[in-house]
Amino acid sequence: MNPVSLITRKRDGATLAASEIADLIAAYTRGDVPDYQMAAFLMAAFLNGLDTEEATALTKAMLHSGEVLDLSDLAGIKVDKHSTGGVGDKVSLILAPLVAACGVPVPMISGRGLGHTGGTLDKLEAIPGFNVNLSIGDYRRQLERIGVVMMGQTAEIAPADRKLYALRDVTGTVESIPLIAASIMSKKLAEGIDALVLDVKSGRGAFMKEEADARKLAETLVGIGQSVGKPTIGLLTDMSAPLGRAVGNWPETAEAIQILRNETPAGGAVDDVLEVTLALAGEMICLGGVASSPEAGIQTAKHALESGLAFEKWVELVETQGGDIAVLDDPEARVGAQPIAEILAPASGYVAEIDPLELGLASVRLGAGRTKKDDEVDPIAGFVLNKSVGSPVEAGEPLVTVFASDPSRLDTEAVQRAFTITREPPPAPPSRLIGRFDGVKWSA
Repeated sequence: MNPVSLITRKRDGATLAASEIADLIAAYTRGDVPDYQMAAFLMAAFLNGLDTEEATALTKAMLHSGEVLDLSDLAGIKVDKHSTGGVGDKVSLILAPLVAACGVPVPMISGRGLGHTGGTLDKLEAIPGFNVNLSIGDYRRQLERIGVVMMGQTAEIAPADRKLYALRDVTGTVESIPLIAASIMSKKLAEGIDALVLDVKSGRGAFMKEEADARKLAETLVGIGQSVGKPTIGLLTDMSAPLGRAVGNWPETAEAIQILRNETPAGGAVDDVLEVTLALAGEMICLGGVASSPEAGIQTAKHALESGLAFEKWVELVETQGGDIAVLDDPEARVGAQPIAEILAPASGYVAEIDPLELGLASVRLGAGRTKKDDEVDPIAGFVLNKSVGSPVEAGEPLVTVFASDPSRLDTEAVQRAFTITREPPPAPPSRLIGRFDGVKWSA
């Protein structure tokens, strides 16, 4: 296998054989192909695309680069969820304990921040002591004992994806449907799930900016899942504004904690977060056999939230994985989690738009994300939005509360640019839920 030949052919628009892709991924996983050559291949694939057969071959090569887990000896239908990433998307932190509290086992293997979006692992590690680096044995035992586990990829699970994920983040090759699909499905199919629910995001804060591209990605992902016998549902959700009020690792984790405690988060109501979370929970609870329909699953999930069962499961999860449960009772008491600045409104009127991409990039510059493969994130860095789309605002009123370990990294002007303020109130924001794909057809 000559990597230069494969890179050149893909650069020139050729279609590669499944065996060639398998050999390339195996060699990269072994370390025989360096990052700079794989970066060149990724860019060639990004620019010229991968057809269905190439994308399937890439998924299988990444899936079988490591161990494919078998959890069939554990009770229950194991269901996971994956989001394609968005600004302020802390849904997994709420969803995993919520669904587990309803009786559906949730084995969740997540990733780091990618591009301008945050990662579930970075948010979990913002909880002091929380250990996402579990062994496969610990993963199985915890799932059997408490019904939920949230961890990162191990050396055994899709090691090719772990390497490629980090490389794509810093080489401008994130927004590619086949690369995204192969990354997601290789990891999810390796973790031993029985069913999967996908949150595919569309809009300026998503990797898929156009709804047509997001629909195509959802169809690709659902198709891969169902082709290997895993019931898979895709929800298309809107990411034209940040989800919720918090952006950044600890700010988002604190918001998730407050939602699980059935409290209003610091910045104000977060109905959009609850809307997306409950829709995904309903699908997972239905696929898990606990509810007869997604609608019934939503009612089950609401009860678990309102009764405190979801928060109890969250505390159990955090404690089991070594996290400091004291911060669950008082998120504002976390060491270092005190605001360092407020960004003020430049004019009076109404918040007509909040640009999630601008805020996401500003949060990365603040330290919440990575610009190089080996960067360490600042777990504190991020924003709490004091205003949402449609909110009235007065000039000089605080728009955003800032958290960071290094105040010099704050780009105040970029954060202000994210807000469009108009004299007239904008229309009410639409639902975050755009559509649902079951493998056959789309529905509202």
